Amino acid sequence: MMDGEKGCAPRVSLWELFWVMFKIGAFTVGGGYAMLLVIQRELTSRKWISEEDFPDLIALSQAAPGLLAVNISIFAGYKVRGNAGAVVATLGSCMPPFLIILIIAAVFGGYADNPYVVKAFKGMRPAVVALIAVPMIKMARAGCKAWWQWAVAAVALALVAFLEVSPVYILVVVIVIGVMFAVLREGRGKQ
Repeated sequence: MMDGEKGCAPRVSLWELFWVMFKIGAFTVGGGYAMLLVIQRELTSRKWISEEDFPDLIALSQAAPGLLAVNISIFAGYKVRGNAGAVVATLGSCMPPFLIILIIAAVFGGYADNPYVVKAFKGMRPAVVALIAVPMIKMARAGCKAWWQWAVAAVALALVAFLEVSPVYILVVVIVIGVMFAVLREGRGKQ
């Protein structure tokens, strides 16, 4: 998937890449997962990344160390325009939040305990939850085609959400089970 300029993406100017990522960074509240729906719409509607490749982009971004939004910018920029695209996309997505925080720190530092400011942030929480939920549901639909895949997703969700099991343990168990099934299937195929 991540092959620099060799993918199916049309030729994109570095300025256009910067501007799109700048808008994403400027108009998404909550960062990280809250940005996924906006990023998906922007990148797939322009045919920079296919709907099928988007879950892979998210998986790579989550696996790499660092912030999800920054990692997505790096990988998406690289996919569209190689190394230069990775740098430009990252600058574009990081600049708006940096400038906004700088302005907030300079102007509104004394308003952190203001009841209206506190209520405004509490009012944004449900919208941020929805912005996170929509791309997750889309990824589940794209990735879970068989009943057993839905079952694995539901069990993993329950273990993480309600029993607070580390996702690392779940991934290790699922990988081991997947390898065991592949080996058994291969053994049966030889008989």
